[in-house]
Amino acid sequence: MWNQFFLLEEYTGTDTQYVGKLHTDQDKGDGNLKYILTGDGAGSLFVIDENTGDIHAAKKLDREEKSLYILRAKAIDRKTGRQVEPESEFIIKIHDINDNEPKFTKDLYTASVPEMSGVGIIKTALPDMSRENREQYQVVIQAKDMGGQMGGLSGTTTVNITLTDVNNNPPRFPQSTYQFNSPESVPLGTHLGRIKANDPDVGENAEMEYSIAEGDGADMFDIITDKDTQEGIITVKQNLDFENKMLYTLRVDASNTHPDPRFLHLGPFKDTAVVKISVQDIDEPPVFSKLFYLIEVDEDVKEGSIIGQVTAYDPDAMNNLIKYSIDRHTDMDRIFSIHSENGSIFTLKPLDRESSSWHNISITATEINNSKQSSHIPVFIRILDINDHAPEFAMYYETFVCENAKPGQLIQTISVMDKDDPPRGHKFFFEPVPEFPLNPNFTIVDNKDNTAGIVTRKDGYSRKKMSTYLLPILIFDNDYPIQSSTGTLTIRVCACDNQGNMQSCNAEALVLAAGLSTGALIAILLCVIILLVLVVLFAALKRQRKKEPLIISKDDVRDNIVTYNDEGGGEEDTQAFDIGTLRNPEAREDSKLRRDVMPETIFQIRRTVPLWENIDVQDFIHRRLKENDSDPSAPPYDSLATYAYEGNDSIADSLSSLESLTADCNQDYDYLSDWGPRFKKLADMYGGDDSDRD
Repeated sequence: MWNQFFLLEEYTGTDTQYVGKLHTDQDKGDGNLKYILTGDGAGSLFVIDENTGDIHAAKKLDREEKSLYILRAKAIDRKTGRQVEPESEFIIKIHDINDNEPKFTKDLYTASVPEMSGVGIIKTALPDMSRENREQYQVVIQAKDMGGQMGGLSGTTTVNITLTDVNNNPPRFPQSTYQFNSPESVPLGTHLGRIKANDPDVGENAEMEYSIAEGDGADMFDIITDKDTQEGIITVKQNLDFENKMLYTLRVDASNTHPDPRFLHLGPFKDTAVVKISVQDIDEPPVFSKLFYLIEVDEDVKEGSIIGQVTAYDPDAMNNLIKYSIDRHTDMDRIFSIHSENGSIFTLKPLDRESSSWHNISITATEINNSKQSSHIPVFIRILDINDHAPEFAMYYETFVCENAKPGQLIQTISVMDKDDPPRGHKFFFEPVPEFPLNPNFTIVDNKDNTAGIVTRKDGYSRKKMSTYLLPILIFDNDYPIQSSTGTLTIRVCACDNQGNMQSCNAEALVLAAGLSTGALIAILLCVIILLVLVVLFAALKRQRKKEPLIISKDDVRDNIVTYNDEGGGEEDTQAFDIGTLRNPEAREDSKLRRDVMPETIFQIRRTVPLWENIDVQDFIHRRLKENDSDPSAPPYDSLATYAYEGNDSIADSLSSLESLTADCNQDYDYLSDWGPRFKKLADMYGGDDSDRD
């Protein structure tokens, strides 16, 4: 009938605490049965007398650790080892006693309550508690069990209470008036000073902004708020002028940016202070009446004419006198000058728009009493165009007319250019010159678009009668005053094919066509050249025989004889003429410079006129002779072409050292250094001071 036992916790007696007794009806008291206990705590917490079945608690138990234990009991026959009854289960419950005091979950609690708050769970003992007076409070809380009756246990904890801030204080300036000084020439945005209003609140409740009230100086100064320090920074908004106003009085307001509507009844949450700013006078440079000057003047203005004027004044109260000057770095050619007292600008030289249409100069104004005070102003001078240039051909025209030309054929279209730039644009006219109003060969047709066409007037032209025509053309513009010029167009008569393509324009070819053939001329020319070569060789051999022996005196004995195979520059003259050209008239040769003389100026190589198929040698020679006569790069002397022979007329004379003893004194060979790299070896051998003189 048993299934539950009860046991007190925290038993403090000297003996083990008796829990209960197990017994079966099969127990006759003869000791044949044995009681066994299993389950929670069996053998350690709970022990059983196996003969009697008495259960005891071996240790002190704590209900807060475990409140009940489930155990199982057996009764076994000692002799047979068999259970005399089925296994039974029972529970041991631990009775609670008041052995634990109340405990708070934290040793320290922190709480906050807005100042000026009403009642709550933790109530304020005083009304309208102010954070500004005291911010931190510490409260000890005690908790008792058993409803606080005698014998109950208790626990305590500490609560730290912080009064949080509310915006219940307006900003206040510590002083009613502030004084600042500022030079009159400070740049815009300069910080003149700082002011600060005090607010006992903290955080955003202490944030404030500053403003300048309407009145004196409100448009001259500005104030900004430093968010980090909550200061008001006074800055310059417009340029200050001591001569205009010396003292400004400002009214500055400081107000909270986050007012609390619950405390508006305490008064306006802003304060006002007076700021006085004194402007200090400084010596300022002269000031021009304009930021820049633009002057327009005609290019035909006379020298010394006044073309404009600049003015400047001293902004200081002293009103010092000013002198003017031109920065010569902007007028290197000294075209302009300025009157130092009144600022009048006049010309020193004639003006030419075609050379320079704009002149940008800089004028300096300086105080006479203080040369350090000066200022500069740019002056832009525009040169206006005057029609002072006559129109002229835009390019050089090489015009030709075919011998088989018909009347009315257009052989050339010409255009002109003018250095002037009239405002309405160019308009040119073309007419024959008054001396030859009617030309029987050609007609000038004005195309009305600043071009003109040259048209033939007769049927056929002949190179035999007239190989070249000169056509003067009168060109004039429509500007004032009208400028005109006469351009002469050279028209050559040429042989053309049926399509009008030019083939030949030389009249000499017609005359030579009936003479000797090309082969005969070449043969004659070769004979002449061979004869000349023989004459030259004979003269050279004759001169060679007249040379003196190497050693004149018996006492003049030399240890070394210098031999060399370097040819002098005389034979370079062989390139002045190429016999292959006569054999092949169609061959084309570029102009070559003399290599035996170092050229002083490098001329541009002039290209030869193209050759044609049926031109003979005589015409070819005349053409080449004419080209060389007019070639600026040709040497100003004739050159004799020799072959396989060193010329006697070389400007270096003989370069042989064998005749060196014939001279009365040592020769000066320093000029060899000026002949270029081809004579470097000779220059090293004979041009030095350590040559063979002993």
